[in-house]
Amino acid sequence: MSQDDLTPESTSAAPTGVPSDAPRVSRPATPPRSTGGTLALTLLIALIALIGVGYVAWKQWKLTQISTVALRTTTGLENRVTATEHALTAANGQDTVLLQRLNDADQVNHSLREELLAQDQRMRDLEEAVGRLSERTLSGQDAMRLDETESLLRMGMERYTLFHDAQGAAQAYALASQTLAGVNDNAFNGVRQSIDAEHDALLKSQVADREQLLDTVMQLRNDLPNLPLKPLDEPAANQDNGVWARIVRALHSVIQIQRDNGAPVDIADARIARELIALDLAQAQASLLAWDDNGCTAALKRADAGLATQFDPQSAAVLQAREHLATMSNQLKPAIPVKLGGALSELRNLRAVHALKPDSGSSTAAPAGNKP
Repeated sequence: MSQDDLTPESTSAAPTGVPSDAPRVSRPATPPRSTGGTLALTLLIALIALIGVGYVAWKQWKLTQISTVALRTTTGLENRVTATEHALTAANGQDTVLLQRLNDADQVNHSLREELLAQDQRMRDLEEAVGRLSERTLSGQDAMRLDETESLLRMGMERYTLFHDAQGAAQAYALASQTLAGVNDNAFNGVRQSIDAEHDALLKSQVADREQLLDTVMQLRNDLPNLPLKPLDEPAANQDNGVWARIVRALHSVIQIQRDNGAPVDIADARIARELIALDLAQAQASLLAWDDNGCTAALKRADAGLATQFDPQSAAVLQAREHLATMSNQLKPAIPVKLGGALSELRNLRAVHALKPDSGSSTAAPAGNKP
């Protein structure tokens, strides 16, 4: 603080009626204040105030614009909210309708489900009925096939026993095996194996083909008229020089035997020889047809003996015919007899055992028939 500032205050603070002991000091004159700084300050303050007022006015205008935009946005949002509320109201109504429709559809589905269950139960009942019917049909077919198999086996046995026809019996057994294969029961597989074993035994017992033998006999009968006979006058080297031969030749020159029809004895003997051999071949053919192997063998031996005595042994045709007769005789040798009947007995026993079993189809059909 300056002295000038303290002097007036100290003088003014002293009492007016008391004289002061301090000496009076002369106060200098106050310099005149400048008015330029005050004006500049005033202008600055006015400018600042003007700027503030402008800024406040701008901010106010800005706020007004923002308020207008916000008001417009709010109005738009309110409109959109209102539209959304209307849409939601309509959606709620549609949801209600859809819910009602879903409830109706649920009820319809429930009724359809019940109908489907009923249809399923009916289908099961129908399947059971068809299954029982098919079982009965199959059982009837199986019984018919078993009867046919038994008949074929019995036929094959009788044919082999009566006629020794191994080929026919083998064919009957083959048909029986094929028929038994159609039976839908694995229990008869053993019977089928027995039938196949007897069928193989019958095939092995066939020593010759009947048709081939018959064709050979027929060919010999056709070739017999063309076979050359022995020469009427044999050479002297081949003549017998025994006693009885000389006696026969001596009597032959004295006694001659002739037929009433005038035919020579040698020509008649040739015709008789051909007819006898033809009869032997016909008997062999008939024995083959009758499955008489022994009779056929005997007839073939007689025919071979006739060819040896009455026909030319040097002829190639005669030799070939005798070879055929020998081959046929070897083929007709008696074969080992086949023992049949095991498969037939096994089939009958198995059918009897199956007949004693309870019918499963009838037991299952009883409760099914009680259903409403």
